[in-house]
Amino acid sequence: MRKKKKRQSNRYISVIRLSVIIIAIFVLVGVIFFRLYWLQVKQYDYFTALASKQYQNKKELLPKRGEIIFKEKGRLVPVAINKDLPTIYIIPGEIKQKEETIKKLVDILDLDTEIVRQKVFKKNDPYEVIKRKVSKELCDKIKDENLVGVYFKQEKWRYYPGNELASQTLGFLGYNQAGVVGRYGIEQQFDDMLSGKKGFVEEDRDACGRWISIGKRIVNPSDDGNDLVLSLNSTIQFKAEVALENAVKKHSADGGKIIIIEPKTGKILAMTSRPTFNPNEYSNFEISDFRNPIISDTYEPGSVFKIITMAAGLDSGRVVPGTTYNDTGSVRVAGFNIKNSDEKSYGEQTMIEVIEKSLNTGIIFVEKLLGHKLFLDYIKKFGFGEKSGINLPGEVIGNINNLKTQRDVNFFTASYGQGISVTPLQLIMAYGAIANQGILVKPLIVDTIINSIAGDTKIETKKIRQVISKESAWQTSLMLESNIKNGHGKLAGVPGYRVGGKTGTAQIPDKEQGGYLEGATIGTFAGFAPVDNPVFVMVVIIDHPRDTEWAAGTAAPVFGELAKFLLNYFSVEPTEEYTKEDLEVFDKKHDYLDTKIEDEEE
Repeated sequence: MRKKKKRQSNRYISVIRLSVIIIAIFVLVGVIFFRLYWLQVKQYDYFTALASKQYQNKKELLPKRGEIIFKEKGRLVPVAINKDLPTIYIIPGEIKQKEETIKKLVDILDLDTEIVRQKVFKKNDPYEVIKRKVSKELCDKIKDENLVGVYFKQEKWRYYPGNELASQTLGFLGYNQAGVVGRYGIEQQFDDMLSGKKGFVEEDRDACGRWISIGKRIVNPSDDGNDLVLSLNSTIQFKAEVALENAVKKHSADGGKIIIIEPKTGKILAMTSRPTFNPNEYSNFEISDFRNPIISDTYEPGSVFKIITMAAGLDSGRVVPGTTYNDTGSVRVAGFNIKNSDEKSYGEQTMIEVIEKSLNTGIIFVEKLLGHKLFLDYIKKFGFGEKSGINLPGEVIGNINNLKTQRDVNFFTASYGQGISVTPLQLIMAYGAIANQGILVKPLIVDTIINSIAGDTKIETKKIRQVISKESAWQTSLMLESNIKNGHGKLAGVPGYRVGGKTGTAQIPDKEQGGYLEGATIGTFAGFAPVDNPVFVMVVIIDHPRDTEWAAGTAAPVFGELAKFLLNYFSVEPTEEYTKEDLEVFDKKHDYLDTKIEDEEE
């Protein structure tokens, strides 16, 4: 019996062992099949690519970024180019005399001692950049020291030869998570067009990595970026920047802006503001310096807006230049007493005199004749409260929301440029419409797109609408000319030429307390010349000057000096009588172009 039980037990154990062996075989076979499936199916692409890399080589072909170019009387002037610039780097492990090396690098390159020290003393670090974009002069000084472990290499960089010149219009090449990209200005707006498209080359190679001439070779060439020729004129831009820089310094102002356009085409010839920045060293500046305030900031324009209201009155037939009203010095409305800026009354005045004396009461008289709805319609027709469509990032629409309240006082203050806000670009395009026989055009910043394959593409002027009639535009222009001769704009006149324009001194709103800041103003002068056939329209803005609050003494003389330069630059012959003494007086009162801004070393 015992033997029988023992045989049964052995048989049971044998069955279990056999079952375990069979299960183990099935598991092993399953693992093998799964592994084969994983390697041959799931990771097929990975191992195929890995095998290909052993005998195939594929590398990117980077495109050349397109250049940005200014024009200057038929000559092209590159202002954003690609340039090989030296980079100084170290291999810390090779440096034996560490303290001496640190001292010489810091002294010659003007670097922070602690930052250089941390890099020099890094262990097991094969590469540390000390400084990029180093001038040839500094490189030569470092080379003369024969420092062990210090090396040089050339890297391709975006370079702006003009430094600050039109920097807020150009923008710069910066970095984000995607890599190198255009930031602000033209560099951002046309980044795709400037960048081009990457290509690649794929070829067979042998075990030593050498190309097999009879093997497969596929080349997909890169497409270089397009070059952009801007409407900006390098000479006019430079002169505008010099004049603005000197005006801001002379009047101890917070900043300023100048924009100059060609009225018939809408081409922007110059656009500059202060404060500004150097795109070659953008990391040393505040983010606020990168924005272009001519299109991104708004302000209450003040009395330069009166000509918009007057143009609407003339075009609608509500007034003619000789229409009169009785100026009592103030207008009472809804509990508000609105006075003339000089707090005087002048009795019977024509519309011409309203502009010459810049009378608030007179322009309110015109707005009343227009009616609120028609007045608002004309404001919109001139382009206020909407984007101009300029090909630059960051444009805002201004703010005319006060006129949606239907409060009388809001319309009256808006008639002379308070209580509404506009961009300097909107203002100059509106004046451009007056200079262009009443036709509003789209501002143009890119003149030509150059593609090495497709050729050149010329950007044409785009007419937006007829704002006022040709006759009304002419009458308005004559009023502006009369203001230069007899009104507050005398310092904007140029001996021998017919110049038209208007001053505007606006208070600065107090954003924290409400109302306006005491004694803080923005001076604006807007105008064009010659009146009978304008070749330019210009707006000059001086922000919060400390020595005088009136635009007649800040913005107007800057306009006059630049106007004289522009008329000579465009070879416009004088048509009015003038004397040598007139020119001498002019030169004594205008000195904004006397001192030039020195170019920084490349």
